[in-house]
Formats: sequence, structure tokens, C-alpha cells
Amino acid sequence: MNDAATLLPEDEARARVLALVPPLATEWVSLDEGLGRTLAEDVMAQRTLPPWDNSAMDGYAVRASDLTGPLPVRLPVLETVYAGAMPRHEVRPGTCVRIMTGAPLPDGADAVVMRERARPVPNGGADQVDILEAVESGQFVRPRGEDAHEGALLLGRGTPLGIPELGLLWGQGQLSIPVPRAPRVAILSTGDELCRADEPPKGRIVDTNAPSLALAVRRAGGLPSLLGIAQDTRDSVSEALSRAHGFDVVLTSAGVSVGERDYVKEVLAALGVEQHLWRVAIKPGKPLVVGKRGSTLFFGLPGNPTSSLVTFELFVRPALRRLLGHADVAPARVSGRLDGRLSKSPGLAHFVRVTATWREGSLWARPLSTQTSGALRSAASATHLLHFPRDASSLSHGDGVELLPVSWGA
Repeated sequence: MNDAATLLPEDEARARVLALVPPLATEWVSLDEGLGRTLAEDVMAQRTLPPWDNSAMDGYAVRASDLTGPLPVRLPVLETVYAGAMPRHEVRPGTCVRIMTGAPLPDGADAVVMRERARPVPNGGADQVDILEAVESGQFVRPRGEDAHEGALLLGRGTPLGIPELGLLWGQGQLSIPVPRAPRVAILSTGDELCRADEPPKGRIVDTNAPSLALAVRRAGGLPSLLGIAQDTRDSVSEALSRAHGFDVVLTSAGVSVGERDYVKEVLAALGVEQHLWRVAIKPGKPLVVGKRGSTLFFGLPGNPTSSLVTFELFVRPALRRLLGHADVAPARVSGRLDGRLSKSPGLAHFVRVTATWREGSLWARPLSTQTSGALRSAASATHLLHFPRDASSLSHGDGVELLPVSWGA
């Protein structure tokens, strides 16, 4: 039997991962800390905003019915109202009020004429103005309660918190918000060939996986902790993973394939981790193992640096986003066109690192010059992953392609 036929497709593997993700408890954080999080509870409006109709333009507050006849219409100006001040006069029929953007609309007025569509009367000072065009009721008026009505739902549970959403909450005078707590993520590298950046290499190479994954975790909203580097022995891997208590997610890199000294899968089983998937029909990243013990999710990522980043993007980041309360967690996908040619044998979906640029009305994706998973250069400068479908064998220049924006870029 073809080995590739027994491997899980990427979307099915991600669905299995997400089915294992537990909800996290709620914590309260300041609004400053809420960016990128999601609401853990519904938030009701405590204030009506804006609290009154107000002007969207510098101009003149008028009664629209006064402007239905021949133009221009000359009106006396009762006062000038600035933002932050309340009107002192009602706009009676045949009168108007000079008004600034954001200022409360005076009683009686139902529209605003832009300053550019009005002409002060010569020698009339600020007391008279000729209105040069008609307006409809409500024109250039921001209605009371446009942002929120007291007692109504302001933002629902699960709402992603971007800058506008936090602005709404600030406008309500809210200083803290309930959000799922940030997931705690332990990260372990394995391999006799690895050393820390502050150690003399002595025939080894510096471990880049753990610090790179820690940055990816932090960017995804998690709290990373490094467990160090385990040697390629059963005891060393077991000792390191035994220190992973209390974490929501544990990431290991390397040691999950079928090599003689690949002990991660074996040690996870010995520690009571139930394996839910192993090996996915993708390149890079085929030797991925995912398991769970209690509420802790374990990812055994491949050891090649680019493979670990790609599998993080496809499987770990969606899981972290689900832990953070996001509903839409699958990697985003956009349409583009291939700038070049690609070929492969059918059986595995390839995720090709590309640099995508916009030209001629399309997003053109050019594959990086190297695609080897052992070199970080094959991920540096990538803006997207190009999905080369599992059963396809070739893609030609100009072909439509599916692109996944990467989160690891600048």
C-alpha cells in the first residue's frame, strides 16, 4: 500500500487537534492587555453613546423644512456651538445655529449644512448666513445611540478584541474585561547535536527551534516557557517532559519520526499521554504527533526548523487561538497566482514558502529559491505558504493558487 494513502489530510488532522482543545478559565485584564484576546462573557452597554445627536461636519444646524423653497435661503444665526459645549438656543423655524464637528445638535434642528455650502452675509457679521443648498432631515447628523444604547448588548461572548472594540469598551468607562486566560506553553528541544546560543558549539549546532517557537507562541497570544534541550536518550527525554506539569500545551521538536533514537512518542505514551494522531500527508511536517493527558495538549513537532514552523502555523497556532476563545481559528487563505512553475509526485500536500506581491490586479506568489526544511533560509522572507494540493503533480506559471499568510514574518 502506498504509505501516503495512510496519512491524515491536513484539514482532518487540524479538526482532530481542535476537537481536543479545552476551554480555558476566565481572567480579568486591563483593556490595555486585551488587544488580540476575546471576550469570555457578554458585555452590556452602561451608557448611551453618543448621548445626544451631534454634528458630523463643521457647518450650520438647520431645520430641513426651511430649505424646500428657492435657494439661497437667508437665515439668522442664533449662536455658535463648539464641541464640548451645550446649545443655549432652540432652532426655531427660519433660524439656524453655527455648529462644529462633534457638537450636540440643538433642539429643533434635524440636519447640518456643510460650511462649504453656506455663505456668510457680507456686513452681516456672524449673525446671518445664506444657505446655498437643500439638505434632507438627518443629513450630516450622528444620531444619539449610534455606538451604543444603555442596557443593550455591546459586544458578545467570543468577540475578538481589536482596537475599535476596545475603543467601544473605553467609551463605556470600562477599565477591565473578562477574557480566557493566556495558555501556558512549555517548549522542549531534543537532540544530541544541539546546544544553546551561549554555549561553545564543539561540533554541535545552536538550537533555533525552541526560541523560534517561543516567539511564535508569544505572537499567537500564549505564554512560552523553555524546558531546555533533552539528549537523545529515553531517560533525558522522560526527565525533561516530567517537568511539563501545569502547562496547557507542551511542544517538543524532533524525536517523533522512526529513527533509532527518536524517543518522544515512546516517552509520551509511558507518561500516560494518549496519542490522537501521528503523521500528516504534508511536506514539510509529515512526522507530527499529537496527544493529550488530562487537559494538557502535547505536540511532537518535526526537528527540521522550517518543518517546526510550518506545523506550528497549521496546527499549533489554531489550537492556541481556540484556547484564547476565537471561533474562527483555521489559517486564513487568500487567492493568488503562481509566479513560476512547480512539480512534485502526488501523495503529499506541499506547503511551499513564497514571497507574494501585488501586481496587475493579482497577488503573485514566487517560490523562495530553497525549499529544504532543514534550513531556516527557506522560511526567511516568506510571506505566505502556497498550498500545492495532495493529488496535484504540477502547477504552471499564472495558475490560480491558494495562499496562507504566515504569522512568523515581520
